[in-house]
Amino acid sequence: MGFWTLMEGLLLFANALAILNEDRFLAPKGWTLAELHQTGKRNSLKGQIVGLIHACQYMRLPLMLFNLIVIVFKLFSG
Repeated sequence: MGFWTLMEGLLLFANALAILNEDRFLAPKGWTLAELHQTGKRNSLKGQIVGLIHACQYMRLPLMLFNLIVIVFKLFSG
C-alpha cells in the first residue's frame, strides 16, 4: 500500500464521517456534543470520536475541494 492509497483511504473515511446526520444517527445513541458537555466526558474516547465527527462535518467545503482534486488527478493519471 502506497502513500497515495493511504491518503485516499483517509479521505474516504473523512467523507463517511462528514455525512453522518446528527439527528438521525448520533442523537439516539447519545453521541452529540451537547450531551458530552452535560456529562463532562469530553476527554474520553467517546468525546474524542464525537469531536472528530463534528470537525469533519465542519470542514465539508475543504473536503469537497480535496475530493475534486483527487477526482481530477485520477482522471488524468488513470
